[in-house]
Amino acid sequence: MVTTPGPGPRSGEPARAKHVELSFLTPDGRRNRTWARFGPDTGPLSRGPVRTRNTLLNNTVKCVQVRAAGTDAPGGAQAAFASSAAIDAETAVALRLHRALGAPGASGPFPVLIGYELDAAEPFALYRPPRGRTVERMHGLPGAQLRVIEQELVDALAVLAELGLVHHGIAPETVRWDGRRIQLWGLDAVTHTGRPRTPRGAAPYAPPEVREGAGRSDPRDGLWSAAQVMYSLVTGRPGAPDRPPPDLADHRSLAHTMGSSFAPRAADRPTPAALLALLAPDRAPAADRLPADGLAAHRAGYDRALASKRPAGAVAPGEAVGEAVGHPAGAPTGEVLCPYCLEPIRYDPTALHTPDAVQELRPYNPHAQPNPRLLADELRGAFQLCPGNGTVREHHIPVPYLTNGRPLTVAMIGQSNTGKSHLLTQMVAEIADDRLKPYGISWQSVNPRQHAGFLNSRVVPLRDGRVLAHTAGLGQDETARFVESLLITDASGRTRPLAFFDLAGEDLLRTDALLRFLLGIDALIFVVDPTIAMPLAQLDEVRTTLDQHVNRDGDPAFATVLDRVPRTGPYLTVPSAVVVAKADLLRSEPPVDRWLGEPGHTALSRRRLHEESRDVYALLDRDAGKAWLRPFDTALHCTLHVASATGGRQEDSRYPRGVRAQRVLEPLLSLFAMHGIVELPEGRPVDEVDR
Repeated sequence: MVTTPGPGPRSGEPARAKHVELSFLTPDGRRNRTWARFGPDTGPLSRGPVRTRNTLLNNTVKCVQVRAAGTDAPGGAQAAFASSAAIDAETAVALRLHRALGAPGASGPFPVLIGYELDAAEPFALYRPPRGRTVERMHGLPGAQLRVIEQELVDALAVLAELGLVHHGIAPETVRWDGRRIQLWGLDAVTHTGRPRTPRGAAPYAPPEVREGAGRSDPRDGLWSAAQVMYSLVTGRPGAPDRPPPDLADHRSLAHTMGSSFAPRAADRPTPAALLALLAPDRAPAADRLPADGLAAHRAGYDRALASKRPAGAVAPGEAVGEAVGHPAGAPTGEVLCPYCLEPIRYDPTALHTPDAVQELRPYNPHAQPNPRLLADELRGAFQLCPGNGTVREHHIPVPYLTNGRPLTVAMIGQSNTGKSHLLTQMVAEIADDRLKPYGISWQSVNPRQHAGFLNSRVVPLRDGRVLAHTAGLGQDETARFVESLLITDASGRTRPLAFFDLAGEDLLRTDALLRFLLGIDALIFVVDPTIAMPLAQLDEVRTTLDQHVNRDGDPAFATVLDRVPRTGPYLTVPSAVVVAKADLLRSEPPVDRWLGEPGHTALSRRRLHEESRDVYALLDRDAGKAWLRPFDTALHCTLHVASATGGRQEDSRYPRGVRAQRVLEPLLSLFAMHGIVELPEGRPVDEVDR
């Protein structure tokens, strides 16, 4: 329910109690605007990089605001990004708990979310005030109360485990007790099962593997912390940092119930569900108390769709599909397909040109340069004339495009305003930052001057926080040309050109000769705009601002391109990827939170590609509809992804909190794997933990 704004400031109120208008989303995605008064920052409710303060809404509703640091805080933009990422993750957890447990009352085991705003200058979440007191100084509680605290801690961990979550922040200051029930705070310390552990916390409450950042997050991590909290409540002192307490046998009840939870390694502890069955055999398992996974049936739909493609030759996500993909068989050695007119062309030193001082192309004779080093440098900036054909007039191709193996051409597909140009810009920027180096890939520009132009016109403005202008449409007689090209060298030393086409959305709807370049394209990236595809309430405000509407019939550019690209059987064989762009708008929604919140150094594998594709298919199938899955259903080899080129919403043609690229290279790496440029390891399931 939207709260009606209360009265403005009363005369004579102190400055720290000043009323301000606060706008936020409720857990069901509705916009709420109300008056708020903020108290001073208080001590943390967890050990995370966020700040907390008491808040009064509309002069009546007490709550706690947990917020990120602004860009003007110590540490600058980098610290602000880390702080806002913590709020993003915490809010996603709070929303998941809200949806799984319903709107819990005051007796729930977790903080009660009132609202959140992730695109504010200082992103924040609002909670009902904490119940009870922290257990830091509660030594000497009656045994009956200790048993309730023990059971509820383990029950909370069992609930989190069923949701694929792990709590790494359980300590006396995050566990509260009101005499009847516990409340477990520190949601910013909750991570996803199977993610690499990051060093966090202090002994003895943080488990040894978490303090060291070793291995992967395991639901059993929290049991160590819960056992240490119980030991401190029983004895009044902290336990040992890396082993069971030496006097554990003196406390027979604790040793019986939590003794195995003191094992230094998570693999040697029981699961929360198994321990809960011991502590409270009459309590229903957490799995029986939670609603069914709303995406399970749709993930099964992905499995069926993938299985139906296998008889036609579909490979698993991340596997190579063959060297000849996207190219005519039997092409002569040294000959490539012109990306514009689709005629075969090979390097011809008699047809070269170089730009003069005013960028006019003039004939160039390579034999006139006797110095081999200077010749190589001049050829990098040279172009070769291609005579074209009856449809496409003569044009020029960068020489390195013709002399470095078979090119790989990639087309970005999507209607206007979908974010495909921002996505492509960040892909190139990440490549230029050597983010492909862990996969054995190095790079160099095809043409230094053109590459510098791309950086200056796209990368620099975007990273400076400016919104890029819409891609200009082409005239009736113009030819589609790639907007950027790079030379990539794989781990085996093979070099090949990589070229990107990025046309305006209206041009992708044309049925004339402009789209003939698609007849020779090697890979397709279909960009889905969630504001157009998904009728979610939390996207309504964005749609209103951008004057957009949900289209249940899918992107018309997808349909035009899929109809235009040739196929030899029931499926399109060009390797493809579907990307839900602007995923920052969904960063608190499962399963987007699972993927978008991953650490940037997480290695890609075939297993991870399969898991992400399965999740994104399920998301689109449930919330967007079959029309938006047409690229996957049409393409024999296709993976699905989430990505954000900016990390946040625009405001007045700028990104006020700066720009942060998230998962922009994963779609490209998937295409590289299909083309045999990278070989991805098999990997293991995302939710598999250390054994």
